[in-house]
Amino acid sequence: MSWRDDYDPKLIALVDKVDAKIAPRLADIDEQVIENQAKVLRSFQEHNVAESDLSGSTGYGHYDEGRDKLEAIYADVLGGEDALVRPQLISGTHAIGVSLLGLARPGDEIVYITGKPYDTLQEVLGITGNGIGSAKEYGIGVDWVDLLADGSVDVPAVQKRMASHPRVVAIQRSRGYASRDSFTVAKIADMTKAVKAVSPDSWIFVDNAYGEFSETTEPLEVGADLMAGSLFKNAGGGLAKTGAYIVGRKDLVERVSYRFTVPGLGGAEGATYGSLDAMFQGFFQAPQVTGGAIKGSIFEAALLEELGLDVSPKWDAPRTDLIQTVNFGNADDMISFAKAVQHNAPVDSFVTPIPETMAGYEDPVIMAGGNFVQGSTIEFSADGPLREPYTLYIQGGLTYAHVKLGTIGAAQDTFFSE
Repeated sequence: MSWRDDYDPKLIALVDKVDAKIAPRLADIDEQVIENQAKVLRSFQEHNVAESDLSGSTGYGHYDEGRDKLEAIYADVLGGEDALVRPQLISGTHAIGVSLLGLARPGDEIVYITGKPYDTLQEVLGITGNGIGSAKEYGIGVDWVDLLADGSVDVPAVQKRMASHPRVVAIQRSRGYASRDSFTVAKIADMTKAVKAVSPDSWIFVDNAYGEFSETTEPLEVGADLMAGSLFKNAGGGLAKTGAYIVGRKDLVERVSYRFTVPGLGGAEGATYGSLDAMFQGFFQAPQVTGGAIKGSIFEAALLEELGLDVSPKWDAPRTDLIQTVNFGNADDMISFAKAVQHNAPVDSFVTPIPETMAGYEDPVIMAGGNFVQGSTIEFSADGPLREPYTLYIQGGLTYAHVKLGTIGAAQDTFFSE
């Protein structure tokens, strides 16, 4: 019995059509994976990673050679001078918050040039929530420059806003829960040039969520000063159980390290017991896992478009992260498809997700993800807030084969079941 026998013949005919159409794009991603894997392998070898480095430390974490090597590898591969890669950084939002509040001081400004920050960061910055511990409470100004109608950066407005010489200029690479395209590294390069031309002393920070290894260059290589991301997205390779990273200029990493712990300690302490082996191996596998997830997104876009859905990016569009959006136009269809994603997962496939209110989000959110690591979005998952235009954000996949089977299964359950 073939796996094909589990699905409607009409759906399988569409799958075969899609496979033929996207084959050249998948070959491009395979070449990208090789390029990124070579960088990671070279860095592991140059830093003499040994089996003893995988054990981690206890207590204060003094003299943790494995941790030091891992951070040197992150800095090397991602284009920085130094890095913090720690299990004590509990999420990408935490790492971003530590970075922004570590860079800025009372009286300084943080200005986002890619529109309003996404939901979970709005409380960090004091835009929403009770303000306790936020940038607002510390007297740090927070502002943003709206994007143009087509989702691009309004460069004249940005340069006008730079006249106040804000301390931190922030860029959100991924679309988050917005309808705009994610920003490629080439577009981030244009942004950094526009900012530095008017305010050369501003520090440019990039929220790099979902971006690592999605291209062969990173934002730090085109003018950004600091960036951060989660280890249960791309960089963890599906193996890291928790953690996040901050990487960039050495002086800025040191500056935010005092926010991460306390002044005087910075990154010198922090035990890694039980986490370094997965962090090392996950980062080594990250180019392959990220590439497979991007290939899965291309397949999703092509198949769901064949089924008449509005998708972004299109299957043949440039990719700079692994997020695929699907617009349903109504809550019922959005929820139905999310349930189908859950039912085609390896873990908790018997669970039915329901929308609920979550900390950091203004609207009820539905989240589908039968994952080995809770909340891991490098694993095949789908989520989105229940608000117009009722867009589901599909991302991840530890293997391309699972993304393909999961997408076919979700399509079967949603569009071909009796």
